[in-house]
Amino acid sequence: MWVLDYKTLGIVTKIPVGEDPHEIELSADKSTAYVSNAVIAGTGHIINVIDLKQLKPVKDIDTKPFYVPHGMAFHQDTLWFTAQGSKCVVAYDLKADKPVEVLGTGQGFTHLLYLTPNGNTFYTTNVESGTISIFERKEIPPYMPPTGVLPANAKNRLEWRQTLVDVGAGAEGFDVSADGKELWTARPDGYIVLVDLVKKQVKARINLHVLGLHRIKLTPDGKTLCIVSVKTGDLLFYNIASRKLEKQIKIGKGAGIFIDKEMNRMFVSCTPDNYVSVVDLAARKEIKRISTGRPDGITSVTVINN
Repeated sequence: MWVLDYKTLGIVTKIPVGEDPHEIELSADKSTAYVSNAVIAGTGHIINVIDLKQLKPVKDIDTKPFYVPHGMAFHQDTLWFTAQGSKCVVAYDLKADKPVEVLGTGQGFTHLLYLTPNGNTFYTTNVESGTISIFERKEIPPYMPPTGVLPANAKNRLEWRQTLVDVGAGAEGFDVSADGKELWTARPDGYIVLVDLVKKQVKARINLHVLGLHRIKLTPDGKTLCIVSVKTGDLLFYNIASRKLEKQIKIGKGAGIFIDKEMNRMFVSCTPDNYVSVVDLAARKEIKRISTGRPDGITSVTVINN
């Protein structure tokens, strides 16, 4: 894991992690980073825990029997992660140091994860199955037995329920609107897909005629979609209101996106090209390239009290 200076982007240090690091997630106080290792062979089961105050590894979380951890989300001392090799999502209690919930998707290559702030809904992309999983924690009435009479102590219960939305094979990167009502995802055949999260159905399929679309992010103002192609090296700026492609530039074969709201810049990890492209969002142009071997997940911490 490379650590860069927030302003100059010069390298500060390198921290050893696992065999095939992919995504990075931060604790609520931004003092700890979690790095998932999605080993290509499908046997990976390690999430690295990194102390960001001391800039050194603390421990490894062994996720077995849940293999190939990838997408992650943090909520109330619990680290949620997709286990794409096991077709499930796992909630790992960091204080108890053990998984406390395991939710099977039944879908191939459950990859990226978004957890709503209240922790009662999450979304995943299932790349091989071409679906979006919508999981909601719902209050369910008690089961009515064959007698037709409920037991005296029968109560409602909270359970997770999954809804699948067919978005097309290969859909991987996605982002959710600030109001939580819409989800956008990208497919390698050149389509972006808009999902209505209220109705739980596809609202639009839009062909941008650029192959290899991979990851997608909304700008902080919610007006523009930034989409990268891992095949052609294009970065696309798509206007949501007008439904028009506004600009298309070459930056490299993009695999991951992080938007730094404070400085209005975007970092694109161009994994096959071995560098990170830094883009000025206001000017919509590349301003820097950071050479590094096969980059993927990116995040930032602007203040750490050492």
